[in-house]
Amino acid sequence: MPTKKKSKKVTKKVAKKKVTKKKVAKKAVTKKTAKKRAAKSASTVATPKLQIVGEITHYFPHVAAGVIKLSASLKAGEVITIKGHTTNFSQAADSMQIEHVPVTEAKKGDEIGLRVKDRVRIGDIIYKV
Repeated sequence: MPTKKKSKKVTKKVAKKKVTKKKVAKKAVTKKTAKKRAAKSASTVATPKLQIVGEITHYFPHVAAGVIKLSASLKAGEVITIKGHTTNFSQAADSMQIEHVPVTEAKKGDEIGLRVKDRVRIGDIIYKV
């Protein structure tokens, strides 16, 4: 009867190569190219700077009004942008109320009612243009 030989698996340990010099070089190149791209885009297209003003906490569809918890001050007549998962539009902040009293200015921390021109959802973010 022939005897079978058991084969042994040989495992080799591979030494890790040091590539720190390459990573440093790549980071320096990407920073330079990022600066160039930013300078190029700033000179060609002027994008409006958006500042977060607040967040929608409730929506009343029968009067088309949203409740906003403000994280910055807001004045009547300022142009705002409302962005969310399915929401994206701009309008002027014309009809603002605090506790059913019309106001022309609201400060950080206030909860205001704002008439909106389109449906908004809880969690949508309000930006000042």
